[in-house]
Amino acid sequence: MSDEQLWIFGYGSLIWRPGFEYVEKRPAVVTGWARRLWQASPDHRGTPEQPGRVVTMLRWPTQHCVGMAFAVHERDRAAVLGRLDVREVAGYERVQVPVRSSLSNLPFANATAWVATTSNANFIGLASVDDMVKQIRCASGASGTNREYVIQLAKALQALGAPEDDQIFTIASRLESS
Repeated sequence: MSDEQLWIFGYGSLIWRPGFEYVEKRPAVVTGWARRLWQASPDHRGTPEQPGRVVTMLRWPTQHCVGMAFAVHERDRAAVLGRLDVREVAGYERVQVPVRSSLSNLPFANATAWVATTSNANFIGLASVDDMVKQIRCASGASGTNREYVIQLAKALQALGAPEDDQIFTIASRLESS
């Protein structure tokens, strides 16, 4: 792999629905970041009147975030970045994060990821599990229901062996049983 290779790190719906062509994908980990359901979705998984909850990554020195890294062909670089800038428009910013293989634990690339800053208008932060389940259960947007998003995310994380995401698994379990 060259230093020029564009890698995209997905830690939410990009894991199972990247929406772009890639030449390689591999399970990956980012250290010093934590995945949290602390971002409102007024477009994809909710509406402005009834926003859903989606994940963002926050800097958290003692944590790590498991996801999927996608290598993008050079000819597709501009189109993929443009498409993802639109997809992640509601408060997300591009950042570069070093990723390592979740299988070998060896660093392999710097990747582009989209994270929501705590100062963006759609950052809603922590809530109780009951409140999050209630909000997620009722929200739906252009990309589908918020319930489906959380359940699919939990399944994707389980397939990647991400046991540290207890909040996601707890909420998904509650959503599936109701």
